[in-house]
Amino acid sequence: MISIHVQILLVILFWALDCQIIPRIEECGLSCSQGIHCKSKPSGGIFNNFCHDAPKSLSSMVLKSMKISTVMKCVQGSPCSLHLNIKGTLNLDENIRGLEICSLSLDTQQSQCTNVRFARKKSKMLNGKKVQVQFNCIEVNVAQHIYVTIKTVPNYCEVKLSQEYYVEDCRNSDVGKHISACSAGKFDYNVDRARKIISVNVSNFPRDQDYYVRLCHKWFTCEDVGSFAVIKGKESLKSVSLKYSQLLPCLCIEAWLAIPDARRIQLCPFENDTKALWDNIVYSPATQTLAWEPACPVLVMVNLCRLMKSNDHCEDIQNSSKNSPEKQVKYSRVDTHPRLCMKFTTKKGSWVKCPFAHGEFPAWKMRTAAVAEQIQVFFTSQTKAQFSVLVCNRTQLASCESVGMHHSVSVGDSVSITMSREMCGSTICIQGWRTDVDYSVPLQICDIHCGFCGQTYSDGNPAKAMTHRMKSVHSVH
Repeated sequence: MISIHVQILLVILFWALDCQIIPRIEECGLSCSQGIHCKSKPSGGIFNNFCHDAPKSLSSMVLKSMKISTVMKCVQGSPCSLHLNIKGTLNLDENIRGLEICSLSLDTQQSQCTNVRFARKKSKMLNGKKVQVQFNCIEVNVAQHIYVTIKTVPNYCEVKLSQEYYVEDCRNSDVGKHISACSAGKFDYNVDRARKIISVNVSNFPRDQDYYVRLCHKWFTCEDVGSFAVIKGKESLKSVSLKYSQLLPCLCIEAWLAIPDARRIQLCPFENDTKALWDNIVYSPATQTLAWEPACPVLVMVNLCRLMKSNDHCEDIQNSSKNSPEKQVKYSRVDTHPRLCMKFTTKKGSWVKCPFAHGEFPAWKMRTAAVAEQIQVFFTSQTKAQFSVLVCNRTQLASCESVGMHHSVSVGDSVSITMSREMCGSTICIQGWRTDVDYSVPLQICDIHCGFCGQTYSDGNPAKAMTHRMKSVHSVH
């Protein structure tokens, strides 16, 4: 539960963001300080794509101070518009002739680039000077998701600033009041989770115009998911119901006036509904491949892990960590043991899914039998498999350090391990795992008691205990 103090802080934070005043400009332009003359012109962003090695005198942090914000251009008699404001202090170097500023809309994939050039004076006169550069002529839309890159001219490798930027939406009081795309229509919604329906009510849009509403999944663009409706401007009822299959963090409601090039209002209110993201796990028996495909873009670390019976903790399997910037994570040659799971970790927490837990795939078992000073280890499996066995000392819950040799064994066979007095005890385990796959769950049978351990006779001679035949059998699966 979130404490009352945290809730109050969050309310204050969101209120502050909504009430944030956006600076006004009457015209866009480019300015450079220190009396340095600079000029700008549109650029295709093509010729500056190829980079060169930076001179040793040029710091890779030269663009670090450049900041991105939003300004609002308002001219009397015309509607206001939003523009990117790029501003910062640049330490001039004789090797820098200018900057190239590019913005890519991640909603529409449209890009625009501008070349900023410094006046060609004697390069030594500019060298070391600090100049403040400000450029605000890139027009943007409400709630637009933008990728901004700033490069030097010439383009020096690794001397670049890249940043994702979200333009304020209609919930910002300043934007909602002065930008026509917001005043053209507003909507609220209600979710019926039992029926999987989102009801959308639209208000404040021209009566003679139709209004489009749809659900979409937001990747680089907002991909249609089939739920689409038209609200007729002449109709009195201004609400529609849209069906969804899953509530996902990238599920958005998008609405816009039915006019050419209308700006779209987009609301993505389900960012905390991450549970369904981890469901799409598929296993192919033919290739022994385990794959997960996210339904939404998400920054996540994926691991294979071993589910511990004692406390439901899932211990990471070595060398199985993968980041998920792409649409699919794959693991080849995977053991189908019920305790082999996938762990998903984001900034908001961790989730564990065990695709083989329901017994749909054959599992293998390991059992041991103690006879005198030897431990016999057996493996059973419905499929052909190879295993490795060792004796280990469990120093922690999931850490077991080898204290003997590895032994190889096949299904149906057994291996005998000779145990010395020093190898017996409550922390000693027999550990086994599959060796014919790349990712296997190591199983352990612990608290091993050899025939001579803890067995004494009236004369106190432990040697007699070595011939004592124990009848205990342990198994694990």
